[in-house]
Parts: sequence; structure tokens; C-alpha cells
Amino acid sequence: MNYDRLGFPIPPEFERPAEAAATAVRGAATNRTRGSRGGAGPAKRLILVAVLLGLIIPALAAPAVMPAVRLGVMQWSLERAILREGRGSLAAAIDDMTRAIAWGGPLLESDPVEKSRLLCWRAMLQIESRAPSAALKDATLAAAIAPTAVQPQRVLALAYVIRGDADAALAAAEMAVELAGPGNPEARNHRAYIRALVGRELEAALEDIEAALAGSGEGSPEFLDTRGYVLHLLGRQQEALADLNTAIDATQEQRRRLLLLSGHISDGDLAYRVRTTDHGLAVMHHHRGLACQALGLRGQAEQDLAIAEKKGFDPARGIF
Repeated sequence: MNYDRLGFPIPPEFERPAEAAATAVRGAATNRTRGSRGGAGPAKRLILVAVLLGLIIPALAAPAVMPAVRLGVMQWSLERAILREGRGSLAAAIDDMTRAIAWGGPLLESDPVEKSRLLCWRAMLQIESRAPSAALKDATLAAAIAPTAVQPQRVLALAYVIRGDADAALAAAEMAVELAGPGNPEARNHRAYIRALVGRELEAALEDIEAALAGSGEGSPEFLDTRGYVLHLLGRQQEALADLNTAIDATQEQRRRLLLLSGHISDGDLAYRVRTTDHGLAVMHHHRGLACQALGLRGQAEQDLAIAEKKGFDPARGIF
């Protein structure tokens, strides 16, 4: 048995039942020949039966149980990926995702949407690990196997932003809106933010985020952050500051509520959620710091930018 770098067994190549049975029969014939020379007794016959059962039954059962084994290993690996991502162990989380995808095998081949989702998850981990080329490869494959899925286009747009390819980033964001439908708030917010990140089509970005806020009902802190950032880039700093203040206050409240779940959900799940929330706060504080700088509020700007850095703001890792 071979093992991967985490000590988990690499999937074995099972013999087909007919081949295993033939091997067992050949072994039995050899034993019978040897027995005729030395006088086979009852004990040897029992051993022969045990050998035959030990070879044939696993060979026949393997194809039946392998799907359940694959599913179990895949789910176990995904749980480990969540735990390790929550702890910031990105390389280990990528390994877990790779194992999950590999062991998914035929299960994922029959469910391209799920395989696409897992590839996008691994791509986002690679982006955060400063490996945009690997992320582009995964996201491109995800888009190819699930061409109507929105998520691969969103990941592609982000990876292209990091690579400095504004045209490709905008094209991917446009495709995401087309696939999701122009009335989809998340897709419109995403396109608005990609436009802001590359500093192009800012008036159109404002139209996007206004439509997203109108379509989302209550208006999420993430959407308010997007509008605040777009307004900052358009030079409307007071309006930007108002949105960003609201977004940060709401997200900090979300974080406080998350911490109340300690002891009620797994430590890994809690760490994952808190880490994601802190990254959101890092981005919001950075945006507010920029708006404060533009308004001449130097002290507040320095404080916000320091908080952003402490919470993980880093454009090279896709946290922007």
C-alpha cells in the first residue's frame, strides 16, 4: 500500500473479479499438485479453502464497496480542508482538496457541477496561497466541465485581477452576470467590485451595485462595502464613508454573534467562519482608510489601514 504525504492510503488498483478468481484457481492447482506429492491432509484442505475465500470474496466485493469508500474519503478530506483553512494552513487544505477530488473519481465525473464547485474552492485556496496560475488552471477546468455555472467565472475574474489582466477580469465578470441573469444581486455586486478593482467603468459599477442593493432587500454589509469603495473611487468621499461605517458596524456585529456559537458548533467550523469574517473586515477597514485619507482624516486612516493589515488585507492573496 502506498501513502500520500499526510499518511492516508493512495487508492489501490483493484483486480477485476475474473482475474482474481483465475489467480486463485491457479494457486489452488499448484497446491493440489504439491499436496499429491506430499499427501494433502484435512488441515491443508482447510487452508486452501481459506485462501480461496480470502482471495475471491474481497475481489468480488471490491467493486461494490468502492463507491462508498470513495465517498467517505472525499467527505473526510473536505472536512479536513475546512478545518485547516480555518486555521490558515492553506497548503494542507489544498492537499485535502486534491485528495477529495482524486478520490471522488467517478462520483464527481457523474456530477460535473459538484466537481466544478470543488475545483473553484481549491482555486480560491491557491489564490490566497499566491498561486494565481494554478488557480486559473482549476477555474478554467471548472468552467469547461460546468459551462453554465457562475462560480468559475467569478473565480476567474478574481484570478485575472491578481494577474493584472483587466480585460480578461471584466470579461469573466460579464459572463458571470450573463449566466446568473441581470437581476441576480450577487452577480451584479461581483461585476461592480471587479470594475472597481481594475479602476474601469466606474459609473457602470455604481449602477451595478445600486441594482444589487435594490434587489437584495435589506442590503448586505458586503454590498454596502462595494458601493462605498466605488463612491470613494468616484471622489464622493462623505457618501463612501457613510456606507463603509455601516458595513463595518454590521460585520463587527456578525462577528460577535459568531463568537457566541463557541461550544455549539465545531471548532473548525467556527474558525473557518471567523476567519472569513475577519478577511471581510480587513477589506472594509482598508476601504475606509482610503476614504479617510482622501478626507484628510489622517489618524482614522492610519488606524483603519493598520487594522486591515492585521486582519490579513493582502491584494497578492486575493484579499481585497
